[in-house]
Amino acid sequence: MRKITPGLEQVTAPGRLSSRPGRREPARVAACLLFFLCVCVLPAGAQESPYIVTYDHYLEEPGNLEVEYFSTFGTQRAGNDFHAFWTEFEYGATGWWTTEFYLDGQTTFHDSTLFTGLRWENRLRPFAREHFINPVLYIEYEQISEADKIIKEVEGHDVESDHAPPNRDLRRGHDHELEFKLLLSKSFQGWNVAVNPLATKNLSPSNPWEFGYAAGASRPLALRASPNQCSFCRENLVVGVEMYGGLGDTVSYGLHDTSHYLAPAAAWNLPSGWTLRLSPGFGLNSHSHRLLLRWGVSREFAGFGEMMSRLLGGRR
Repeated sequence: MRKITPGLEQVTAPGRLSSRPGRREPARVAACLLFFLCVCVLPAGAQESPYIVTYDHYLEEPGNLEVEYFSTFGTQRAGNDFHAFWTEFEYGATGWWTTEFYLDGQTTFHDSTLFTGLRWENRLRPFAREHFINPVLYIEYEQISEADKIIKEVEGHDVESDHAPPNRDLRRGHDHELEFKLLLSKSFQGWNVAVNPLATKNLSPSNPWEFGYAAGASRPLALRASPNQCSFCRENLVVGVEMYGGLGDTVSYGLHDTSHYLAPAAAWNLPSGWTLRLSPGFGLNSHSHRLLLRWGVSREFAGFGEMMSRLLGGRR
């Protein structure tokens, strides 16, 4: 869960679809992206975001631990539908550094269930104060198998047909990657707008750099808090939209042979510290999954770092 503390904070896989997109598809994707960015340039206050793919500039509170679970149900042409899931442990190490550990898995219907790997994410905020645009540096190490289907981001020439082969074939391939993002975010008068360009490098020397993007805009249904604590107050509900996709690689940069998604999103922030999220994502071309239905639940544990320090004898 993105916290609200201002100032701190391609090799074709077997079974790939043989049909190729029409010439109009890259233009349609480009038009959708242009329209989305034009909408998002409106000034955007800080709030608990509903984003599942996009990041804003808010970090976890120092010393707090966030435990999160997310699921993705994906439809699959030329293969079996799947349910991918991951657990996150997000810790506010300092006011400028949040670190996060992921465990990934998936179940492919009429196939099998697999543990698919782990990720270590770090977000670093170079400026303590709010600026017109707030940058955050994102670095992630991934050690996953090619059976991983959480689709936490889309990069390079990632397409639907990459997930079509059976698990027994996909699990044989393993990826060791470094992923870099620049998280650009602005909050104003209740709105948040965020844009995340990304670059990924498989640590195998023969693989090219891959590129992608994610962008989001969100706003709570009400800005003024109710005088009484309540679960169904409008200010506890945040709605938004995300768009994300691949931008090719250093060999073939651009929209050709890439996948893209548009996803409305909603978050319900409960007074107890729990947050529920829901986001149906819809593919924008024939290389995309028709539907990626995502949902998540998270719970924050305040003062976790101080508690662990006391247990280990660091403080009295």
